[in-house]
Amino acid sequence: MGTARLTPFGIFVIALTVGLGTLGCQAESAHSGGNERGGTVVVAASADPDALFPPAALNMESRQATELIYEYLADVGVAMNTIGDAGFDKQIASGWSWSADSSSIAFAINPAATWHDGRRLTSSDVAFSYEVYSSPAVGSQVGDALSIIDSVTTPDTATAVFWFARRGPRQFFTAAAMMLILPRHVYENVALDSLRSVGARTDPVGSGKFTLGKWTRGSSVELVAVEGHYRGTANLDRVILSISPDYQSSVMRLLGGETDVFAAVRQETIPELEAQGNFGLRTLGGMDYAFMVFNEMDAAGRTPHSLFASRDLRRAITMALDREGMVKNLFDTLADVSIGPTVRAAPTTDTTIRQIPFDRARAERLLDSLGWVRPRGTAADAVRSRNGIPLRFRLLVPVSSLSRMRMSVLIQEQLERAGVEVIVEQMDYAAFSARLAERRFDAALASWHLGSSPDAVRVTWTSSAAEKGGLNYGSYRNREFDVLVDSALEANDLGVSREYFRRANQIIVDDAPAVWLYEPRTLIAIHKRIRHPPMRPNAWWLNIGAWSIPVQNRTSRDARPMVKKAKP
Repeated sequence: MGTARLTPFGIFVIALTVGLGTLGCQAESAHSGGNERGGTVVVAASADPDALFPPAALNMESRQATELIYEYLADVGVAMNTIGDAGFDKQIASGWSWSADSSSIAFAINPAATWHDGRRLTSSDVAFSYEVYSSPAVGSQVGDALSIIDSVTTPDTATAVFWFARRGPRQFFTAAAMMLILPRHVYENVALDSLRSVGARTDPVGSGKFTLGKWTRGSSVELVAVEGHYRGTANLDRVILSISPDYQSSVMRLLGGETDVFAAVRQETIPELEAQGNFGLRTLGGMDYAFMVFNEMDAAGRTPHSLFASRDLRRAITMALDREGMVKNLFDTLADVSIGPTVRAAPTTDTTIRQIPFDRARAERLLDSLGWVRPRGTAADAVRSRNGIPLRFRLLVPVSSLSRMRMSVLIQEQLERAGVEVIVEQMDYAAFSARLAERRFDAALASWHLGSSPDAVRVTWTSSAAEKGGLNYGSYRNREFDVLVDSALEANDLGVSREYFRRANQIIVDDAPAVWLYEPRTLIAIHKRIRHPPMRPNAWWLNIGAWSIPVQNRTSRDARPMVKKAKP
């Protein structure tokens, strides 16, 4: 929730949804096959990277830049499977082998892999990267998730062996795709507790297909292709992140030809893009879901909330909201009604989860049965009360999210018809985040952005995450849900995992600790001169090195720069 991401390179990402849901209608572009190398793609970005040192990188721009400069051993493929090792794309690792008892995985380092400064990349770099990412002194956001790994050994310079403290379905994912590999020779003489600050001041030395050309803070980040890269030179000469924090200025720069790609297109911009005709709209499955979370405990976490400790009241409020109508009102066809603490694009999601239906009459009967009744002889929308206490609650909304601000108005209007008074409190993100962390709220409009693995549900909705300092801000607790989530995450078969998740999600939907509101899709505007292969839903930029611009479609901006050559 916010611009901070908890695990930008691994389990999940938590982010503030600042735009409206999205949709598009462009057919998949053909890939040139690398026969037409050259050209520059300019990507509209909303902020500077907060760091180009991977363990300290948090925001989306940092992730985009570092995942092009550095490499994983292997990365999650387009299908986003994280169980076992099927479907992963090889990067630094040329192969791997499991021990007979699955207690270790030996990764073979590609013998041609080199750092941008010409040094050979070896297993020592892999072991060093694990030491850095797992160190509490460094404070990497994936440190806790790496606890499944016991150690990394290096029997020779070309082999890195990961030994696991416990076995599980995501052993490979944890070892291969949660740590961007760092150059030992650059940082080995820096104390671990100083690495974050030193890394922020040091130009990145990676092994990826792009290297840092120039970073003009507040303006742009230029990434230049490494010519002769050991996995093949990128088709593009350059990728430029062009910084424009204001949405409208980003749109104007896109329409004016200053940028080629904008991955945060809102509904109201679609007619302009279609009228101009220079851009195709590429839709990716959404990785965000927004919800209205109920606080089930008081701020101290000791006393049940006077309203929302009641499961029946939470269900009645959910039933009184026409979620489909509200999503249609805000997004037209550009978002789906959320189905629970997951997204449809996740391979572990079963979309047949039974939902609490919209039924205002039934909701009102349930409220009556709970003792929340309207005063006799009052208007049909009069506020209900019980024992002289009105049925009223405050709803926190971050002003940085236009979609949530608009949704709060619709929620307020619809619940008013059911006799429930909602007082909307708008605030900046810092105040919003603080109130959630302190548990000082009745209800709040929040949003999670998910990554490649479904592990996020464990730290956002299970009982252990309900403790202070955890991310289960509403203090939802259900032991059966916890057990099913654990079973789903430990399952070694995707079908089995999906079934456990279906059962767990059915429980949480029935318990209604939140009203599951909407799941926006990602709409990317891409200039029609660019060709691109399929994209991964939660990281569209990962294969940007395979994008291409046919010679006949190039402009003066595509003039060949000083391309960095791989050093021997």
